[in-house]
Amino acid sequence: MSLRDHPKAYGTAALTVAFAAGILITLGFKDFYPDLEKRYQTQRKRLTRKPSGVQFRRSSIFFDQSALEPVELEDHEEEDEGDYRPVADGIEGCIGNTPLIKIRSLSEATGCIILAKVEFLNGAGQSPKDRVALNMIREAEEKGLLVPHRGDTIYEGTVGSTGISIAALARALGYKAHICMPDDQSKEKSDLLHHLGATVERVPVAPITSPDHFVNLARRRAKEHTESSADSSRGFFADQFESEANFRAHVKTTGPEIYAQAEGRVDAFVAGAGTGGTLSGIAKYLKEDRSLSKLRVVLADPQGSGLYNRVKHGVMYSSTEREGTRRRTQVDTIVEGIGINRITDNFEAGRELVDDAARVTDEQACRMARWLVENDGIFAGSSSAVNCVAAVATALSLPKGSRVVTILADSGTRHLSKFWKHVAEMGLEEEEHQDLLTTLGLQQYQ
Repeated sequence: MSLRDHPKAYGTAALTVAFAAGILITLGFKDFYPDLEKRYQTQRKRLTRKPSGVQFRRSSIFFDQSALEPVELEDHEEEDEGDYRPVADGIEGCIGNTPLIKIRSLSEATGCIILAKVEFLNGAGQSPKDRVALNMIREAEEKGLLVPHRGDTIYEGTVGSTGISIAALARALGYKAHICMPDDQSKEKSDLLHHLGATVERVPVAPITSPDHFVNLARRRAKEHTESSADSSRGFFADQFESEANFRAHVKTTGPEIYAQAEGRVDAFVAGAGTGGTLSGIAKYLKEDRSLSKLRVVLADPQGSGLYNRVKHGVMYSSTEREGTRRRTQVDTIVEGIGINRITDNFEAGRELVDDAARVTDEQACRMARWLVENDGIFAGSSSAVNCVAAVATALSLPKGSRVVTILADSGTRHLSKFWKHVAEMGLEEEEHQDLLTTLGLQQYQ
């Protein structure tokens, strides 16, 4: 008599065999599982590691991706860990990956989405110049021009922000800093440089043709250091206006971050230019490297600067250069950090990519700065305010729903004694503003 003649007995035996086989398979799989788990955890970390602001699905691929579709896994063992940075190696590890935020009040007023890269949240000197300073130092080290802890000093002529970034990074990376700056800049900048351990020379304002111009003085001081050094130390002139390490810093970091955070959807990029590195570097990445051919790049220029006319009319010319009105100092604005009356190598690197320019008055900049505090809680500096005015003007020329990206380059904390003092003197802190475009004098563009 066989089991087939007794179906009930046959079913029981089959179930027993299947159960035993399941146990054996499970035991065998258990030996394989640790490697599988390791692969899962490695793949999960790789897929959830992201540039700031970019969201990825949490998933894992157990097997060859080319052979099978990805297997979606739900992680029930851990709570959501959040978007935390790993431990940074020194203050230089806190540079980059700054947030890209939507400025709600500006977006609502224009019907476009106005996004701002908050560069004053960089971790060393709190400006986009952190990226520039670090890249200039690293490239100089690669060329052997700087050697840590040899006694080398970094010299730079700056209106403040680049000097602050250099001063902070110099101490962190084993150097000294010597900063030359014009004496019409806000006092809190030179005070901060001093507290960061830099040697500070405040010099009278002079044209770039003068050997006493703050940039030319810094170049001379670096040369004097190297020639007179009793030890092996050297003086290194950073030369932020002409060094290509400036715009390359933004090609390598800021541009890719903006592209990733905005998910590749940018209709216009708006920024001011001092050295021109930020504008050129980001424009080059977005237009050339990512082929955003329809992207509009717009220069935000304060009153008195000649760059607006360079972009709009092809010549460096301002109203202060008319016969009988030419002044020794051409740029007449309370805005610091942007606006210039000469073409730098960094600006020239991306000049052909700039489509338009917007001129911003000091009054508009002050009104925008106050508007941002009242409506968005953003305490901006002068160049950030100029950028935002130009971003609004640009948005009004674009179809509704367009995405405009600009830069919040500086916090208002570095502009208390000059720019924000002027805001107060204008009585803007007591006024209530209901309509942005009327406040800025842009209602005619509605």
